[in-house]
Amino acid sequence: MISTKGRYALRVMIDLAEHGGEGYIPLKEVAERQEISKKYLEIIVKELIKEKMLIGLGGRGGGYKLCRKPEEYPVGEILELMEGSLATVACLSKDAKPCSRAATCKTLPMWAEFDKMVHDYFYGKTLEDLL
Repeated sequence: MISTKGRYALRVMIDLAEHGGEGYIPLKEVAERQEISKKYLEIIVKELIKEKMLIGLGGRGGGYKLCRKPEEYPVGEILELMEGSLATVACLSKDAKPCSRAATCKTLPMWAEFDKMVHDYFYGKTLEDLL
């Protein structure tokens, strides 16, 4: 399940993409438009800046803006940054230890196929598509 953190990160990114022509956008404006707590958004944008998905500028005339064009942000990249692995089952996450049952597991191919569909779906959509 995608948490509020992942969903709100997408909303922030979409909002900044929509208003990107206006330069740096104050977080207060984003919070008001999206009806999300500014304090919660501060946590989210801090991570987005750390991972070089946003640029922040303090002071008068400051705020946040995208580092790239909206079509260069796959939704999957944003969600994985906020959520960690989107793997359905623990054994398929990137950091998973090898499973001793993998060779005989009857359900592993199904989970792997499902995970590929989820990955391809979210990485096949960009912020531009959501605009």
